[in-house]
Amino acid sequence: MGFRIESRHLGEILVLVPDVIEDDRGFFLETYRADSFAALGLPHQFVQDNHSRSKKGVVRGLHFQWDPPMAKLMRVSYGSAFLVAVDIRKNSPTLGKWFGLEVSAESKKLVWAPAGFARGLCVLSDYAEIQYKCTAIYNRSGESGLVFDDPEIGIQWPAVGGYILSKKDRSAQRLAQWLASPASESFKYEEAPSDVGASGYTRAEDAGTPESK
Repeated sequence: MGFRIESRHLGEILVLVPDVIEDDRGFFLETYRADSFAALGLPHQFVQDNHSRSKKGVVRGLHFQWDPPMAKLMRVSYGSAFLVAVDIRKNSPTLGKWFGLEVSAESKKLVWAPAGFARGLCVLSDYAEIQYKCTAIYNRSGESGLVFDDPEIGIQWPAVGGYILSKKDRSAQRLAQWLASPASESFKYEEAPSDVGASGYTRAEDAGTPESK
């Protein structure tokens, strides 16, 4: 069993599809496997797992961590949600651009977003559970967020009859404020060879979708 890269967006965001065994009993799949990730050139050592459950209309994000830099592998294990990643790397040709994809427990897709991208989600079903594998331990003093409706980014969030946010997320900074802060120097775009992503993985063929902006 293994994984295939279905598509790549903003140079670094990957949509992964796992091999699935299904029969009349149900299904079985591997949500992570170190040797398979290594074969794809992806990080294969995760140090923290997170699991959230939220009701319809809840928006979480846009979150990121620079100290230490945190990448995330995200999947939906119950219900459906719109998963988003925004490029916040200085000098990046896609700075401020976003990618969004509806992911569900049924689709079983995973979204890989390296450090240097702010991540968020909006729950589409009555309830949804999202699980994240993280490449760094959470550090309250080295993390922040962007407000979900920053007009400079312009994410086209799905219509869900109103958005529910925490006080922290609703009062988060805008992209321009982040770029003006000293901490933003932690994320700078560096061009990699044409067949290798800046995070070190071997590139798949481009497969852009209308959700890439």
